[in-house]
Amino acid sequence: MNNFSGRSVTNITLHIIIINCLILAADSILEKRGVSLSGTFGLHYYAADNFHWWQLVTYMFMHGNFTHLFNNMFSLYMFGRLLEMVWGERRFLIYYFFTGIGAGIIQQLAWRYDMGQMAAEVLTNFPDSGFTYQELVEKGIAISGGGYFNVGQLVTVGASGSVFGILLAFGMMFPNARIFLLFPPMPLKAKWLVIGYGLFELFAGVWGVQSGVAHYAHLGGMLFGFILIQLWKNQRNFNFDE
Repeated sequence: MNNFSGRSVTNITLHIIIINCLILAADSILEKRGVSLSGTFGLHYYAADNFHWWQLVTYMFMHGNFTHLFNNMFSLYMFGRLLEMVWGERRFLIYYFFTGIGAGIIQQLAWRYDMGQMAAEVLTNFPDSGFTYQELVEKGIAISGGGYFNVGQLVTVGASGSVFGILLAFGMMFPNARIFLLFPPMPLKAKWLVIGYGLFELFAGVWGVQSGVAHYAHLGGMLFGFILIQLWKNQRNFNFDE
């Protein structure tokens, strides 16, 4: 394993943190002037008029507020810099974007499933509405009394997908590393922390806990991270435990 001494923060990790902080500051300033960066660069539902393919990248640099930003960047600093030291800048950057984009794709699939469920419910309650299933899934046309909404309202922001991918990688590389939790105040091995987070996100996504949080995107970051790590482990020139 590489020697970590003397390096408090690494190059790519530092730049990602700085960029995210600057973007949140710019978003806050421009919002007061009626310009929403999150509305433009956040990830929208694929069928919405305000969706663009590049949002799968830009949404990772947008955050809803300072607390959202701090939680993600603190986790990136704690775990990401260690992975960057071991993997190097290029591989770490590939992993960061791969998991973030993967998280966005999984979030799109989760939205599509939810829209399908709601469309079926609307058509059951309003069989004579005149709308087709496909129209409801892709447009979310409001029906009087149906409580439906436009798909343009679906948007997610944040680096959480990449951060959860990084957490997974850290747990796989340093499974017995002890992490001291604040709540509850106790040490916990990294592998158990990763498993616990994964199970909680799955539970929260299925049962709708913490409404407004993209739980499936978090799981998507972990899933795509696991896939990429497995691909790298099969390469002759990559030693995962290096």
